[in-house]
Amino acid sequence: MAYLDHAASTPVLGEVRDAVVSAMELVGNPSSAHGAGRRVRRLVEESREAVAEALGARPSEVIFTASGTESDNLAVKGLWWSRREQDPRRTRVLASAVEHHAVLDAVQWLADHEGAQVTWVPVDGTGRVDEDAFADALGDGSDVALATVMWANNEVGTLQPVPALATLTRERGVPLHTDAVQAVGQLSIDLSSVEIDALTLTGHKLGGPQGVGALLLRRDALCTPLLHGGGQERDVRSGTVDVASVAGLAVATTLAERSRVERTARVAHLRDDLVARVRAAVPGALLNGVQDGGPERLPGNAHFSFPGCEGDSLLMLLDAQDVHCSTGSACSAGVSRASHVLVAMGSDHGRSALRFSLGHTSTQADVDALVDVLPGVVARARSVARR
Repeated sequence: MAYLDHAASTPVLGEVRDAVVSAMELVGNPSSAHGAGRRVRRLVEESREAVAEALGARPSEVIFTASGTESDNLAVKGLWWSRREQDPRRTRVLASAVEHHAVLDAVQWLADHEGAQVTWVPVDGTGRVDEDAFADALGDGSDVALATVMWANNEVGTLQPVPALATLTRERGVPLHTDAVQAVGQLSIDLSSVEIDALTLTGHKLGGPQGVGALLLRRDALCTPLLHGGGQERDVRSGTVDVASVAGLAVATTLAERSRVERTARVAHLRDDLVARVRAAVPGALLNGVQDGGPERLPGNAHFSFPGCEGDSLLMLLDAQDVHCSTGSACSAGVSRASHVLVAMGSDHGRSALRFSLGHTSTQADVDALVDVLPGVVARARSVARR
């Protein structure tokens, strides 16, 4: 099997598996006052400290959630509600046009149900937010509840100028949220030097468990909770903490940061080889996003359009050859429509795209397997599309 869908979910690390199993053997609720509960609570707090250390945050700023989607919704809705309550004029949301649907749909929900005014910030042909357009949309910030711009795009891998945008929002007193699900473990992130108010991450992109995430929320950021109950997680996210998954997330985050420089260099080399060989094997294949593996692209991302083909057909034909990739975000897989990311970039080939994403288990053999079958798969998909 050639697994080229690490951006959707990357294999669990052995150290993570061990940490999860060990934590599952503990007895007790971390909110209980007795000795068993305190032992479990200690593991939760040690995990919180590990995640914070890896990202240059304070432990008190780490809010554990059940997923990146929950973290995005908590940040977008919670910050919006709190800011509007402080000042009813603050109804506007700034969001990039290429956000993950966990952000896009949360923002749209606020518009549909809460009267939020949305300013969709455009991107250029590589999928990058224009800083001048962002500044213009921000204005003096007096009517803006929050801004949200992802750190790295989940489809085409383009990196956004988040530190520069954070400076703009901070100057105007507007909170900035960033979905960093794809960025954590791939980029150097130090929240002690970048003034971001809220950052989303999730475990299964890092070699951790599925079903666990975190929102790194600044201590002075006011955020209305989505869930009410026991007041866990700084009274921002009620619910008994999934201790085993949190322990796995902490190990995965620590290991991802520890191995980041060596791993991303190796993966980027494989990615560059994949890009060059796909272009040679399939004339007319179009690389989307930043070209030639520049520093403004995720190291493991190669996103192509194959004009004359349907992405879904390519996906299934490759799957039949035991090569696994994606047409875009796994969260919207199975929905036959043009990628909103490519549409925002001005591409006319949003329905013919495939994302190949590499990770910690990727090898040269995975690239070889793709290149061996891809020309035939593209030829067959084009013949089907012509019928």
